[in-house]
Amino acid sequence: MSDQDQEERISETTRLGLEIVKEAEEDRLMTLSVGPQHPGSGHFRFTVKVDGDYIVDCDPDPGYVHRGEEKMCEYRNFIQNIPHLERPVIHDSSNITYSYSLAVEELVKITVPRRAQFIRALASELNRQVYTLYWLAIYGIFLGHSTMFMWPTGDRELIIDLLEALTGARVTHAYNIPGGVRNDLPYGFKERCLRQISYFEKRLREYEDIFYNNPLLRQRTEGVAVLTKEDAIKLGVTGSVLRASGVPYDIRKAEPYDIYNEIDFKVQYLKTCDSFARAYVPLLDMRESCYIIRQLLDKMPESGEVRAKLQPNPKGPPGETYRRVESGRGALGYYIVSDGTPRPYRVKISVGSFRNLLALPHLLVGSKLGDMPSVYWSLNYWPVEADR
Repeated sequence: MSDQDQEERISETTRLGLEIVKEAEEDRLMTLSVGPQHPGSGHFRFTVKVDGDYIVDCDPDPGYVHRGEEKMCEYRNFIQNIPHLERPVIHDSSNITYSYSLAVEELVKITVPRRAQFIRALASELNRQVYTLYWLAIYGIFLGHSTMFMWPTGDRELIIDLLEALTGARVTHAYNIPGGVRNDLPYGFKERCLRQISYFEKRLREYEDIFYNNPLLRQRTEGVAVLTKEDAIKLGVTGSVLRASGVPYDIRKAEPYDIYNEIDFKVQYLKTCDSFARAYVPLLDMRESCYIIRQLLDKMPESGEVRAKLQPNPKGPPGETYRRVESGRGALGYYIVSDGTPRPYRVKISVGSFRNLLALPHLLVGSKLGDMPSVYWSLNYWPVEADR
């Protein structure tokens, strides 16, 4: 509209006694709800307000799959809690029961056999691969890369087969227990595991070629939703999200548990702080995990006990403890209070997913709506774990 046309319109409006009203901001914004019944969000909902193509507000709304895991612990003894505690993270059940077992062992004064410590670390690393492959497959779908959904999904089955041979179950293993693990390695497991890891390392190189070097992926993620080092520390994010912001922090290195102080590995991190870095660090973690698995199999004692002998309904003196491990999503810890009975008086679970969720509004506000899927899933958020 020309200036002359605009002046004529104003004059006509004034002649008719009408009032010119500017469009209110509330009328210009559109509110969109993502989830909880959404194939991308998982069991989680968040609402965003958009002004044109840009997000101006984000309000996460977790809690749709809260199960009361912490309260349930108060009605079961220390051993009975194992099966239900792994349910919030069925893809990484070895790690969510790992930190619980460490905490109970400290309270009840249990000494874990050396061979059992190696086996627990091995199960932890294998489960980390299973979870990360699941995360990567969903990330591929988010970005419209169907091959990157099918490849990790198929390769994940090979590692699940290893865990099935080790634990007797494909998903929820209930393998780690206070005092060690439920059973020893099956015959020929070491050789089978090494073969699978050699194949998987080759596949990781192919992932990089077809997905991470894809120009469309880089265009959609590089320089997008930058989470600076200072903001990452202030928000308290953890795991790959923290390391993608230039902070080389890994619980296995900073607070070694079991035999991790005997394992040589590097903490993988990047300094670009964007969505691409948060997507790429998990790939680097999987490579490093393969290196850790080889060392565990090489250094593991050839024989020995894999479980400490416990009395029925084990209990320790009144006290409290907090132990944590490095899970597929970052720091995962248990704060347990004991009143001297076989049941915990109080259990509090600190999970990486909930901490990483705090960065979602920080990153989405100011981003384009089209970048929302890649930003959201780059935060390595698992709704069921956060709600627990």
